[in-house]
Parts: sequence; C-alpha cells; structure tokens
Amino acid sequence: MTSSSAGLGPLPVIAVIGNPNTGKSTLFNSLTGLRQKTANYPGVTVERHTGTLRTQQGELTLVDLPGTYSLAARSPDEMLAIDVLLGHVFDLPRPRAILAVADATNLRRNLFLTTQLTDLGIPVVLALNMSDLAARKRIDIDCEQLGELLGIRVVPVVATSGDHTEALVAALREATRTATPQRTALLPDVELAAKSLWEKHDQAGGQLTPYEVERALIDAGGVAENRFAEATDSALIAELHDLRSRLSAGSSLASIEAKARYDLINSVVARVESRAPVPPSLDERIDRVTSHPVIGPLLFVLLMATIFQAVFAWSGPLMDTIDGIAGNLGEWVSNALPPGAVASLLVDGVIAGVGSVVIFLPQILILFAFIIFLEDSGYMPRAAFMMDRAMRSCGLSGQSFIPMLSSFACAVPGILATRVIPDERDRLATILAAPFMTCSARLPVYALLIGAFVPARTFAGGLVNLQGLVLLGLYLLGIAGGIATAFVLKRLALKGPTPAFLIELPPYRLPNLRSLLTKLLARAKVFLVRAGTVIFTVAVVIWALAYFPRPAELAAPFDAQRAGLSAEAGPAVEAAAADIDAAEAAAYLEQSWLGRMGQTLQPAFSPLGWDWKVTAAVIASFPAREVVIAVLGTIYAVGDAEANESTLSMRLQNSLHADGDPVFTLPMVLGLLVFYAFCLQCGATVAVIARETNSWRWPVVAWAYMTGVGYLGALLCYQLL
Repeated sequence: MTSSSAGLGPLPVIAVIGNPNTGKSTLFNSLTGLRQKTANYPGVTVERHTGTLRTQQGELTLVDLPGTYSLAARSPDEMLAIDVLLGHVFDLPRPRAILAVADATNLRRNLFLTTQLTDLGIPVVLALNMSDLAARKRIDIDCEQLGELLGIRVVPVVATSGDHTEALVAALREATRTATPQRTALLPDVELAAKSLWEKHDQAGGQLTPYEVERALIDAGGVAENRFAEATDSALIAELHDLRSRLSAGSSLASIEAKARYDLINSVVARVESRAPVPPSLDERIDRVTSHPVIGPLLFVLLMATIFQAVFAWSGPLMDTIDGIAGNLGEWVSNALPPGAVASLLVDGVIAGVGSVVIFLPQILILFAFIIFLEDSGYMPRAAFMMDRAMRSCGLSGQSFIPMLSSFACAVPGILATRVIPDERDRLATILAAPFMTCSARLPVYALLIGAFVPARTFAGGLVNLQGLVLLGLYLLGIAGGIATAFVLKRLALKGPTPAFLIELPPYRLPNLRSLLTKLLARAKVFLVRAGTVIFTVAVVIWALAYFPRPAELAAPFDAQRAGLSAEAGPAVEAAAADIDAAEAAAYLEQSWLGRMGQTLQPAFSPLGWDWKVTAAVIASFPAREVVIAVLGTIYAVGDAEANESTLSMRLQNSLHADGDPVFTLPMVLGLLVFYAFCLQCGATVAVIARETNSWRWPVVAWAYMTGVGYLGALLCYQLL
C-alpha cells in the first residue's frame, strides 16, 4: 500500500469511473482490498480514494472517481473527475488507462459515458458488472464484438462475488501498455472547429487541452465554458459563441452530439445484445412493497427502529470489554507511578478522556454496518425515491435525501454530496439542513446519557428496548429540525420552484462481505484516528486546565483533617479519608482554570439546569461535539478521588449541585439531549459550509440559528418538565 501521495508517481495510475449504482465502489474494494488510502484532493475538500492493485507483473494505482452519467461537467465533482482524467491534478499523474464500470443490464445508458471516455485518447477497459443478473434477466451480450466495435477491451464481471476479476486485472495490465486508441468521429465539423479554436488559444499562451476547448464549445453554460472564459480573451470567447451558433443551426450542440452518440450506441447495442422475455422479477415484487405509499414509509421507520434497537442491544458486551480494559489500564498506571501530575495526566487525562470516547466504537460500527448494508443492497435509492413526496412538502426534492442521509455518518460528506443538486437554492437549503441530521459524533453523547439515565426496559417480549426508542426519537428530532429549516428557507430567503427528481433504481443484491468490511474498517479508522488526535489533544488540554493551578495553601485544611484521623485503621477511618480526598480533589478542580471558566459562564446556562462542570464541558466541545465525553471524563476523573472505581455514567449520576440536589435530573438530561440534537458543534462542518457557499455569512447564520434552537429546546425541556 502506498503511504503518501508522492508515492503514487512511480506506479501506473488507472482511473475507475462509471454511472452511479453500477457497483463501481464494490469493484474498487474487491480489486484493492485493504490496500486503500483516503485523502483530499489538493485545494478542495473532496475526498480522493486510491488503492493498490497487485498483479504478477507489478502494482497499479487505482483512483476511484465520483460517479457520473457523462463528461459534460455541470458540477464540481464531475469537473474534478475530468481533471483527473486529463492529468490536471497536482501530485497525481495522468491515468495510463481507464476502468469504466457499467451495469450489464443497462448497456445502452451506460455506453454514453463509455463512448465519451474513448474520446480522451486513453486506453479503456469496460467492466460489465452484474453480468450474473443480466444472465438471470436473459440478457446476452457479445463482449468480444462489443469490444471490437468500440475499440476497447470488454470483460464481464460480478463485483459482489469477485467472478472474472482475474481476466479484468490482466486486461488492465495490458491496457497500461497499449498505444493511444483511435477516436470515433461523431461530429467531424465540430471537432475541426474546436481544434482550430484550441490552436488559437494555445498560440495565445492558454493552458487548456484540445478536449477542454471542445467541451467548452459543445456544453453551453457548463463548467468547461466557464473555464475557457477565465483562461482566454474576449475575442476567442466571441469566436466560440459564433462557432456554436453556426454549427448548431439554431439547435443545441449538446443535443446534436447526444443524438449522434446515441445513434452510434443504438447501432452497437442492436448488434451485440439480445433479450428474451422474462416473467416479473423478484425485484419488481419487492418494489411493490418498498415503494408502496403507505407500507413503504412504515417499513423505512421499522428498519430504522430495528437498527437503533440493535445499537444498544448488541453493543453491551463489547462496550463492557473496552471499559474494563480502560479501567484496568488506568489502575495499573496509577499503581505503577507515584502520585502527581504525570500520573494524573496519564490516568485522568489520556486514559479517562480518550477511553471514554473509544468505548462507543461498537455502537458506531453497528450503526454503520446496517447503513452500509442498506446502501449496497440497493434499498437506499428506493428510500430516496419514496421520500421524494415528503421532501417536496418542505420545498426540496428526493435529490436532497441522499446528501441528508449521508449526514447521518458525518455532515461534511453530506454537504459535499449536495454538489449533485443542480438548483442553487435547493443546494443551499440542503446544506443548511444537513447538520441537523444525527451524525456519528452525536451518538457517543446520546449513548452516554441514555445509558445512564433512561431505564433499560423492554416491551413486546424483549423485542422493543426503551433506550432504543429514545435514540430513534432523537434521530427523528434531528430530521424534523432539518426539514423545518428547509421549509422556512424555501418559503422565505430561498423561495423558488422545486425541481423534478429522477433517480435510477439499481437491482437488489446481496452486499459483498469484503466490500462491507472494507468500508466498515475505514469508518473505524476515521473514528480511532480522530480519537487519537483531536480528542487526545483536547483531553490533555482539558486535563491541564482542570489540574492547574494547584496552590499549596489549598491543601493545608485537608492535611489537618487527615492528621486528625485516628491512627488505627478501620472501615470508618478509611471512609473518612476517602471523603477528605474527594473533597480536596473537588476543591482543586473548582479553583482550576477550567473551574473558573465554567463558573464565569455558568449563569448563562443555569436556566437549563447545568452546573459549571457541564457548562465548561459543553463550551469546550464546540469545535467537535463528541469531545464533550472526553471533557466530562477528564473533569469527573480529576475532581473525583475515587474515579477509577466507577464508570463515567455512575459519576454523572452521583454529581450534585452545591445545595445537594442532583445535577443530572431527567428534565436536565432531556434538555441536554435536545441541545446536542440541534446545536452546531463541529468546526469542520462550519468550515465546509463556508467553502461550499464561498461565504462566511451562511455558516455564521447556521451556527447562530442552530445554537439558538438548541438552547431554546433545552430551556423548554428543563423549565416545563
């Protein structure tokens, strides 16, 4: 596996591209396995997925490009794919070959992109995925003749099972040594005009390629034309418009090209594909249920409820194991080191802080395992189609569903996924609604508070868990907040028509176990890296703020109390000594920098029932909301002399106000949960909103609005309940 972007250079690069829902990512995972790397493209927040494919003749670097239906770029993601194909991405060589992934059951539609790829002058290997499904549908494709007609190599594959991948690997290796293929002339006059225009652009010192100039000529108003306008002078821009007007003869060059391309595709498909009549498929029978206007939504809610039941029901033993390891490690370190700052840093800061977050890894993995399974099985696009009607009620279309669904993992990729939405008003409304979705960073907070304060009661013979129902309610609360936000925006600041929503429904299929595990391990890696970097750093900083200063005069009265204890050991003496130790630890914490900060800000949050400890933890977690667990773990470890003898949940349950009343009452806990359901506590999300909207106006509005809604919700819960 390559360890750095710079390491990509020596290896031949193969770009993997295809229409959405063709199994492209599954095939990519099948070919590369765990030899993958995720990073951002230089200068943008879009993730780049690369993997190493090992062959007998050497290694190849595969780059998984965003799914697209054509190379007529209308969105940043599509333009990025073209930049990779043209070799415009810094630190990534131009691909030596292209792996085009197509759905064998929809050959005609998939060949549109494939024929465009053959225009780039790069050898193309076409992987006809789902060939097993095509056979069941009695679709026969002559792959050899298809390859001859298109001038490429065609290999039938089944990505979910890995069938025929050996032949595909051999074809890819051969393609990296193949000369530039001959381009099929679709519109000779347009190609000649584009070539002439490029020569003038090149002579004027322009940096665009002939292909980019041709796309600028054909795709009026597209990204390519915008780039051409930025890279040349007004005379060449005027010439481009003149050429387009003369060549299109009052029509559209893009429409003329599409017709010519489909004429070619239809003639090819007529020669290589044959179809026999088939009875109604299992997919169609299942769709009658999942797409039913009444049964479909109920099934969706039932699936989500089942997932949340499993999050609590299945994770218990694994969480207990991690908690036990962290506790034993803390006890061992505490016994191995003398009392002091170093021991407190390791036990109270690192182990208590980071360990209190890592313990929720099993719940996060269970949640993601279900979501990945539903995505790979083909159910999620149907859920988007089914939700289109509900989305329209708030002014959005089903096109916003997938980005918002992605936000359940993390709002950052969810916001990036809005790039597929062509309407700017809908895109902005979706961006501002996406952070309301319950991301994985909220799950540890929910799990801690629900596990500690919601009884573990079951109903319906143990099938329904009260804790799971509360978790489902919080997810639905986030969805309601996002929908309400979009509803208001689309009727006020972003008023406009709702565009039509078209989506291709992929066939149902059993997800590939290897691909599922690869994606799951990637999620675990992201979480653990975050726990080992951001959360570790915050935990250490919070420990320092909670530990220092330690004025010597503060210890004098507690030393005097210890001196007054009886010299004879006994249960009563030991209990009294423990009480003195706990009181001393609490006094030091109250006088610490963190304690002073929390006490200064606490009056603003006292109407919510928070004490200064909760206030300090919540304020410290604004850069990343899951940090609150680490902060609470550190605060209550530093301030509790018996921290190693109890879990964080027990410490919260025993936390008291100065008057002796419990801090974490049910109304306060419900209010805190509502606060976290609504509040925007994620620096990365704020930064991405600013980047995607090219303004700090909208992220500031989103932060203020969501924080205000969270505060109001917590206030109402505490005061009314």
